[in-house]
Amino acid sequence: MVTFYRRLPRIDYIRPGNISELLDLLSDNHNGRYRVYTGGTDLIPKLKGRTITPPEAIVDLKGIPGLDYIDYDDSHGLRIGALSTIRSIETSPVVREKYPLLSQACASIASIQIRNRGTMAGNICNAIPSADSAPPLLSLEARLLCVSKKGERFINIDEFFLGPNKCALEPDEILLEIQIPALPENGRGVFIKLSPRSRMDLAIVNVAILGMNEKGQFKDIRISLGAVAPTPIRALKAERSLKGAKTDDKAILNAAKIASDESRPIDDHRASAEYRRMMVEVLVRRAINQIV
Repeated sequence: MVTFYRRLPRIDYIRPGNISELLDLLSDNHNGRYRVYTGGTDLIPKLKGRTITPPEAIVDLKGIPGLDYIDYDDSHGLRIGALSTIRSIETSPVVREKYPLLSQACASIASIQIRNRGTMAGNICNAIPSADSAPPLLSLEARLLCVSKKGERFINIDEFFLGPNKCALEPDEILLEIQIPALPENGRGVFIKLSPRSRMDLAIVNVAILGMNEKGQFKDIRISLGAVAPTPIRALKAERSLKGAKTDDKAILNAAKIASDESRPIDDHRASAEYRRMMVEVLVRRAINQIV
């Protein structure tokens, strides 16, 4: 498939200097007149390709100081600011130590140049079913702090994705912070991505698994899938089949088959639905074996 890019349409550019200025602006965001972005690695190609309706103005958050933090403490877990780049999360010592599956997912996204520009907040707000950061955030049971002129609210990550390119943010609202609970010491996670050109392409299937094993049994496990349904999903039936089960091949094979049955992939130019279902089973089995 060949993609032809044109010049950017004629649109205004706004760069607020603080949160208050931004929220004042968005309080008048009727009919999508403004499009907020943090890195622009998804928005700018869409505007050039005319795959979305050009807004009246694009609003760049990079001018707002103090939103590029990555903080951790044992009581509250990890806090990631809206302007933290994918590369900074990937290379963060605390993320690599405490949440390796999140670092693995970040490392799988595009090129270093893109990761130095793009943000995790932007990656999930685009709500692409194949977004590489979405499955680990689902398995880690992240909460999203969103803010508007009306105040703050929290959205659980499993309620954030509404459909392809649709998320739960209101037009006057931004995602301010990603919050991830601290993990138990015996929690282990892994992220696996299947794509035609490794990190330089969108996922055919991506899988993020977080498991806690104790005395040869699955105490808890969370299995999340991307690119195999209209939104990133948790394979809840597969999870239930493993809780309390022995960590043996029979239980793992059964759970992988159930996860495959829970997926709802489509045929497209990257892969057929049948192939995606087969690869869900393969990747879930591999990921579970890695954490065991």
